[in-house]
Amino acid sequence: MPQEIDFDIPAPTGISPDLAATRRRNLAWVRRIGLVRDGDALDWYTSWDMPGLAALGYPHARGAALDLCADTMAFFFVFDDQFDGPLGHDPAAANRACRRLIDVVRGTPTPPEREPDPCTAAFADIWHRALHHAPPGWAARVAHEWEYYFATHPHEAINRRRGTPGDMEHYLHVRRGIAGTTLPLSLGEHAARITVPPAAHHSPHLRIMRELAIDVTLMANDVYSLEKEEARGDMDNLVLVLQHTHTLTRDKALTAATEEIDHRCARFRDLASRVPAMADELGLTGAQRTAVDTYVDVMSAWMSGYHAWQTRTARYRDALHVLPDTGPGHHDEVLRA
Repeated sequence: MPQEIDFDIPAPTGISPDLAATRRRNLAWVRRIGLVRDGDALDWYTSWDMPGLAALGYPHARGAALDLCADTMAFFFVFDDQFDGPLGHDPAAANRACRRLIDVVRGTPTPPEREPDPCTAAFADIWHRALHHAPPGWAARVAHEWEYYFATHPHEAINRRRGTPGDMEHYLHVRRGIAGTTLPLSLGEHAARITVPPAAHHSPHLRIMRELAIDVTLMANDVYSLEKEEARGDMDNLVLVLQHTHTLTRDKALTAATEEIDHRCARFRDLASRVPAMADELGLTGAQRTAVDTYVDVMSAWMSGYHAWQTRTARYRDALHVLPDTGPGHHDEVLRA
């Protein structure tokens, strides 16, 4: 079972103390906005433990900030599951659905006669909350990250229709997109209430570390969700890409995937050890250095917290026992094409 494979990812060092309250509020939010309906859908959603992921991945977050993290995770995973069925095999329909969400990012008015579907309503709500008191630079950057996220789903559909995995370069461009690029890290930055100085944020150190942190989470997720994704015809999975492009057995492809992940973890730790020297060279003030150090913690916490969550969630362990492998990974269709 791929879920039994371990990686060189450190255990979480903390968890938000506000988890219990966020659990209650998140459940109320997904029901109120229609993202998850009562009955089997609610039971299945609850078993994923989105608030638990938020509390582990964002230990700095408290109160409304943790609520936003949990609600955003709920949106990510329910939205992603809408593409497991027919929508995910129709690039044009996927493009129409995602374009409406891109319009929300851009502030394009919705025609008054068009009632938003639950996914669009949920995203509009979390985007509005994220922008509240957000620094302009952060808002502009994250708007681009959301656009990239939505725009890659039609390309994932193209790859499903092709029926064979692409090469590593093509895989990474699509997979980093549908993994949210650096959105989870930007959300952690927002929750920790820090502003990283531009010269540090765009330094080679932190740019590479962001890419590594996202690659570690998406690649480890590819291993843990391999059975679920392969059953539903997904092609953008690290194990399938390595197996296809290098003509490997499944076991050797899993070993190669583990090596890719462990190499990135080691590289991240090496770069993190050099961040203080980079801060010295940039002449950062004490407050700026604290922001940079916290940002490194945000990236580390996301990798370790996400990994700890995915090793225990029923989302990957029980998916093929709860839902048919020929349809969406969620009981309800809440996204309109």
